[in-house]
Amino acid sequence: MSSAKNPQPGRRKAPSGAARSQRDWRHPLRSWFGSHRDSARQALVRVRHYPFSSAMTVLVMTIALALPMGLSVLIGQVKQLGVNWQEAAQISVYLADDVSAEKQQSLTEQIRQLAGVAQAQLLDKDLALAEFQQHAGMGDALLQLDYNPLPSVIVVTPLSIDGGAAALEPQRDRLAAIDGVEQVQIDLLWVERLAAILAMFERFAGGLGVLLIIALLLVMANTIRLAIESRRDEILVIKLVGGTDAFVRRPFLYIGVLYGLLSGVLAWILLALGLAWLNVTVERVASLYQSEFALFGMPFTDGLALVFGSMVLGLAGAWLAVGQHVRAIEPQ
Repeated sequence: MSSAKNPQPGRRKAPSGAARSQRDWRHPLRSWFGSHRDSARQALVRVRHYPFSSAMTVLVMTIALALPMGLSVLIGQVKQLGVNWQEAAQISVYLADDVSAEKQQSLTEQIRQLAGVAQAQLLDKDLALAEFQQHAGMGDALLQLDYNPLPSVIVVTPLSIDGGAAALEPQRDRLAAIDGVEQVQIDLLWVERLAAILAMFERFAGGLGVLLIIALLLVMANTIRLAIESRRDEILVIKLVGGTDAFVRRPFLYIGVLYGLLSGVLAWILLALGLAWLNVTVERVASLYQSEFALFGMPFTDGLALVFGSMVLGLAGAWLAVGQHVRAIEPQ
């Protein structure tokens, strides 16, 4: 009786259907992760076993990544210049000499209410003369004059500068038609020139980036090709025992990703140090123009994008080489 109730010693209870299905589901996933882990380990071992060639490849990729990215970051920061473009574009409204102080205030308020005007500020002739004496270096000469030759000016900041100076022509005509206004001048030419110069450098940086990315892909493809040729006999043996092309190429793809990761991190560090070194000169030049502009270093998001992009490029270059050369190696 007792033997019928109690299970025999040493006999395991059969797993239930749910436990068996869960184990069957986990087994291929665990094998897949294990295979990728082994491939990543093989890639790391190969990089460590060939330190000189690996270092040369990483350095070439670092330079190819750092040059266009550095130009892009530098141009993006120079665009700021510590100046708001909207405030830098101004319309100078010169008032006639016979306009009284009360009339000047009234005209300023009238212009401030116009459509398309963000701000209007009155700069009377006495204040303009004081600023001119301070910045022009002609203070003593101006003191010898019997009268103030400078006119009062209303500095107008437009709401938008889209379209450049041509788009502000109607605004200038409306301001010139106001009674008491002598002349209207659009101070936007230097902004357009600077924007055109920066656009030219942006196009240059984009073209340089495309060329260097192509060079980076070629360098990675050649590096992986040499790695494949050095392991040709091993690949033949793997295919003889039933190894698939996917199994063979996986370690080489990880080599490309690892090279991309190392070169991306190194390029990030190089750019951060380079911007800090360049910032010393930039601050000195900006101080000569009474500006507090300074480079603010390598943005964190740009650094992450650089590392991720370099890993993708390393994988793409490795894939180009592996896809062609691994298929060509077949046991006879």
